[in-house]
Amino acid sequence: MSMTDQTILDHIKQILSENFEIEPERVHAGANLFTEFDLDSIDAVELAIGLQKLTGRRIQPQDFKEVRTVGDVIAAVQQLLAA
Repeated sequence: MSMTDQTILDHIKQILSENFEIEPERVHAGANLFTEFDLDSIDAVELAIGLQKLTGRRIQPQDFKEVRTVGDVIAAVQQLLAA
């Protein structure tokens, strides 16, 4: 399955908006999940679960360990889809 970065970004915006009440216009590739959006590791797990629904693939915690920015999330999803 192939997805554009924009499609993945749109899904991330939706997940962050629905689960964490983060305005979609604040979400961009360079945004830091932890410093800008004040997410913690449990929130990151919720984000990963939302992305699992999108990809239909299980996201391993170690795949998400290095994720800091929205762009990192997009790259992790692309890597997962390419696997």
